Amino acid sequence: MASTETVWSDSSCELHRLVVGPVENNVYVVRCRRSGRSALIDAANEPERLVPLATELGVELVLTTHGHWDHVGAVEAMRDAGVPVGVHSEDAPHLSGYDRLLDDGELVAVGEVRLRVIHTPGHTPGSVCVALEGRPVLLTGDTLFPGGPGNTSFEGGDFATIITSIEDRLFRGFDATTTFWPGHGAPSTLGAESPHLDEWVARGW
Repeated sequence: MASTETVWSDSSCELHRLVVGPVENNVYVVRCRRSGRSALIDAANEPERLVPLATELGVELVLTTHGHWDHVGAVEAMRDAGVPVGVHSEDAPHLSGYDRLLDDGELVAVGEVRLRVIHTPGHTPGSVCVALEGRPVLLTGDTLFPGGPGNTSFEGGDFATIITSIEDRLFRGFDATTTFWPGHGAPSTLGAESPHLDEWVARGW
């Protein structure tokens, strides 16, 4: 698969990543190795790459971490190709269309793999993260990056809310060894970032 890199795997699951668009969005594909079924996280841009990739990797669903333009640019093309798109209700109005609403705590089946939806408002009201259930892997969209939270200066963003989401839903909800993969840039671990929470609060971003 020349268009993607496999960034994590175990005996039954693979995580693929490719970078698309003018602000270098990470697009992830979680694939069940036993069934060949996959879910794509954020149909961000470059549909000419994502639609063939969806066919190649057996993508059956798109999960949208939030509704900002740079994360949803290929949503319409994916839906036209027959791949349904899910989004949290609070960010649904930002999409050109969608097929299902994602609930906090929902488990999404991808073959034998389960993906847990975690509502983490702050970057946007409907931001979600996606956890690979039973595995030390978390996809954080624009909620958490190495070095701090996502930008909250956009309409609908709120710094206090994103800090609460990160502290309560991510740092307290997952083991420190969990690797998180953000919507842009490089991964990190929750344990590497959590000691800096007070610094982020003090600086205000």
